[in-house]
Amino acid sequence: MSQFSLPVPPTFDSIEADRLHRQQRLAAAFRLFAHYEFDEGVAGHITVRDPEYSDCFWVNPIGMYFGHIRVSDLLLVNHQGEVIKGNKPVNKAAFAIHSQIHQARPDMDAAAHSHSLYGKTWSTLGRLLDPITQDACAFYEDHALFKDYTGVVFNLSEGQRIAATLGNTKAAILQNHGLLTVGQTVDEAVWWFISMNRCCHTQLMAEAAGKPVLIDPETARLAHGQIGSHFKGWFSFQSMYDKIVRQEPDLLE
Repeated sequence: MSQFSLPVPPTFDSIEADRLHRQQRLAAAFRLFAHYEFDEGVAGHITVRDPEYSDCFWVNPIGMYFGHIRVSDLLLVNHQGEVIKGNKPVNKAAFAIHSQIHQARPDMDAAAHSHSLYGKTWSTLGRLLDPITQDACAFYEDHALFKDYTGVVFNLSEGQRIAATLGNTKAAILQNHGLLTVGQTVDEAVWWFISMNRCCHTQLMAEAAGKPVLIDPETARLAHGQIGSHFKGWFSFQSMYDKIVRQEPDLLE
């Protein structure tokens, strides 16, 4: 047996340290979204709940390129849509969706949404992902389909419907729109988004080539338990964080 053990999510001696950690992870998440070309103009947002003010979350300002976002650019917004900290405007769609997700899911501190190429392409089919690969099993019986597209989400009522459809799952396919993922940490929520987008890509390619063979339900549930946990989502993000900070250390400013 190896004497080494896997890292675990950190704990903090102060709220300030916890807040900074969340902000750094969030800024890194936006840089990674830019790296993977998940940006689509001003669309897309990632949020994390503040560790002290549970009715507030940190989010990106609207109109700022994901690849330029630093810790100092992040906004603190409350559930009324008011900017508590920061001097830039907030994305109204981000507020309408994420405020309702954060209220409906106190068990999850972070949420990610964007119009990634393969995610939005798959969303046009109005279907859940099938368990055709081990990676897809992370979402087996653990994602939802929101079918009620009514345009850009500006109304809280639509954010509430998205949250209700998400239920207790880790992700939702927003039909004709894109993907939404949640997690106990920024790390987890962002990893699930990256992985889910790749699973969309995989299934699109597989169905273009032929008829994919599905993993049987019992095995898919087993695999979900092995790779779909909160810890596995968090852990999968760690090397990506190290990579982007090494490449773009200014994100920590």
